[in-house]
Amino acid sequence: MGRKLLLDKIHIPGIQSYDVYRANGGYTAVEKALKNFSPDQIVEEVKKSGLRGRGGAGFPTGMKWSFLAKPPGVPRYLLCNADESEPGTFKDRYLMEHIPHLLIEGMIISSYALGANTSYIYIRGEYFYVSRILEKAIAEAYANGWLGKNILGTDYSLDLYVQVGAGAYICGEETALIESLEGKRGNPRIKPPFPAVAGLWGCPTVVNNVETISAVVPIIQMGGEEYAKIGIGKSTGTKLISASGHINKPGVYEIELGLPVEEFIYSDEYCGGIRGGKKLKAVVAGGSSVPILPAELILKTAKGEPRLMSYESLADGGFQTGTMLGSGGFIAMDEDTSIIENLYTFSRFYHHESCGQCSPCREGTGWMEKILKKFLDGTATMSDIDLLWDIQSKIDGRTICPLGDAASWPVASAIRHFRHEFEEAVRNKGVKKVNHYNKRWGVNETV
Repeated sequence: MGRKLLLDKIHIPGIQSYDVYRANGGYTAVEKALKNFSPDQIVEEVKKSGLRGRGGAGFPTGMKWSFLAKPPGVPRYLLCNADESEPGTFKDRYLMEHIPHLLIEGMIISSYALGANTSYIYIRGEYFYVSRILEKAIAEAYANGWLGKNILGTDYSLDLYVQVGAGAYICGEETALIESLEGKRGNPRIKPPFPAVAGLWGCPTVVNNVETISAVVPIIQMGGEEYAKIGIGKSTGTKLISASGHINKPGVYEIELGLPVEEFIYSDEYCGGIRGGKKLKAVVAGGSSVPILPAELILKTAKGEPRLMSYESLADGGFQTGTMLGSGGFIAMDEDTSIIENLYTFSRFYHHESCGQCSPCREGTGWMEKILKKFLDGTATMSDIDLLWDIQSKIDGRTICPLGDAASWPVASAIRHFRHEFEEAVRNKGVKKVNHYNKRWGVNETV
């Protein structure tokens, strides 16, 4: 049984409320932080922990915090990125919905470490009901002296607000989030300057993911060095994984980084194997924006070593034979899955969500959607495979924000590993439809 740091108390009845959370050790990390640590010492503990951003990029959190500019007389801000819009990812929603005070506790500690006296949780519009849960928890924290003026009798004060977005995937990019929070259209900014220097309202700003900020709580409770002992190599601690697709037990799982991918898929403790006893065909390991890998490469690296659930192991081999841990949106596909249909769904999403600011992304995502539709309709030719490859290559690395990369990588990996399916779709004048019977809902799903 893997160690749980974030989900260890989530099944306690009433843990969503302040009283139950507090009775089960809640806010003791805030007490420890404010009474025993200076802000710089907390930053050092986070550095020692090796915590990497859990939103997708995997950048070292303590290092990111240390970049924050501190000009005298200028306010600083901490923004929590709860705009969880990556297809296949739902672990942040699970945390906020079931144990909201964990995030609030993490926000208090992190804001104190950064010298921020005003912080925001920016949550996606589709999570409106979750925003109400957060607002209730924040009101409880204010009522019990954890937010507001002179917390625990110290000279530290913090105001915390929830801002609901309007359902734009692009606002998950940190500078687009800042633009939206300022009341403007959510277009990513050109960097530099980076938010750590000029972010919200031109002031030094740190943007961190829900899970990242929540992980600060156990780091302070147990110490950065102890946290770093969990996991493997530079992938320290635990990670929440949103598991979905053709598996027997979809859901949110907390794993110790370094767990073998094969164990995660087939163990009864986690996904419970592929439903219906079918064979595994492919996996999207970190949300829709990472390369798709066939079964033989997601279970073992190109060197024949067991693939692990870690930043380094999943990336082993680069994009030729590897992928990314990303946000932990783990989607398993069985042997009957059409890679082309799956890819068309992804491409249609990225075309719809492009902000239109960069022409390679604005035009390229639309062209990829149209060409993939031709493969489904049976009107594609062999030359369309090379055309699709050419278009994705002209998007990758040529846009202000990573949405262009996110749109191109799945296409590139699908052609790289499953080119034969595209050729078959041309020869067969379309993609064969397969019906899966969903026992949970009692319906047939066309996949």
